[in-house]
Amino acid sequence: MPKSKSKQINLIPQDGFEFTNFGRILKWTISAFRIIVIVTDIIVMSAFFSRFWLDSRNSDLDEEIEINKARISAYKNLESDFLTIQKKIALAKKIYSNNGPTFEISSITDKIPRDIILDRISRSENVITIKAKSYSEQSIAQFIANLSNIKQFSDVNLNQASVSPENNIVTIFVISMKINQT
Repeated sequence: MPKSKSKQINLIPQDGFEFTNFGRILKWTISAFRIIVIVTDIIVMSAFFSRFWLDSRNSDLDEEIEINKARISAYKNLESDFLTIQKKIALAKKIYSNNGPTFEISSITDKIPRDIILDRISRSENVITIKAKSYSEQSIAQFIANLSNIKQFSDVNLNQASVSPENNIVTIFVISMKINQT
């Protein structure tokens, strides 16, 4: 048996394939894709490594948000107390800047006979209502007459009069009067 000759196949052309037009295009395409792959790998690796920095930053921001939430909730009661006090101060300023109610109350209390006990004085719009107790009807009549003599009040009326359920000697009465606008 004769010796078989081993044939080798050479796939690289011997005639200068890289110098042909198709060879140049193929070489340029392979080089371009190699550069694209390298740039893509750099972008992917930088995104992968920046992920660690972004995770750290995100964790820091989450901690900072939790700390600020705790601070805000700690000041919540203080803020509500502060706002409540501010409202009370504004109301007090409004009341004290208008001397009307204090003048009206002092005018009423100056005219009260000795045996009358005030339970309540209320004001709505231009009407003052007084609820009181007395031991004699004469004191009630005197009180109504005294209030009628004050120029700031008009239409002084006895709206209700009844005997106290606890003590038969005491008379409970309600007087209403209009405030004259000046």
